[in-house]
Amino acid sequence: SVEGDMREMAKTAAWSVSSCKPGNGVASLRDDSLDTYWQSDGAQPHLVNIQFQKKVQLQLVVLYVDFKLDESYTPSKISIRAGDGFHNLKVTPSAPRYIVSTMFRGF
Repeated sequence: SVEGDMREMAKTAAWSVSSCKPGNGVASLRDDSLDTYWQSDGAQPHLVNIQFQKKVQLQLVVLYVDFKLDESYTPSKISIRAGDGFHNLKVTPSAPRYIVSTMFRGF
């Protein structure tokens, strides 16, 4: 394990989404603000694509979802797929680990 040597890799990737409503695209997804968000605008599945120029080893993926704010728009299923390109992606059931995080307010 190299957990002590983990670093943020998201800034080195090219990000894209399958669709988005105006003003709610990749920039809103990546801006670190809980007041902005990605909102898809098309048929399912809704995809966030993260593409690196070279092979990387990811150990942790962190997602923030807020059912209280999103209600029916909160994902009911999340899958993470990895591969050498868009045409050979395979579901990664156990690696990397991912955390769906909920923020507690008022504490």
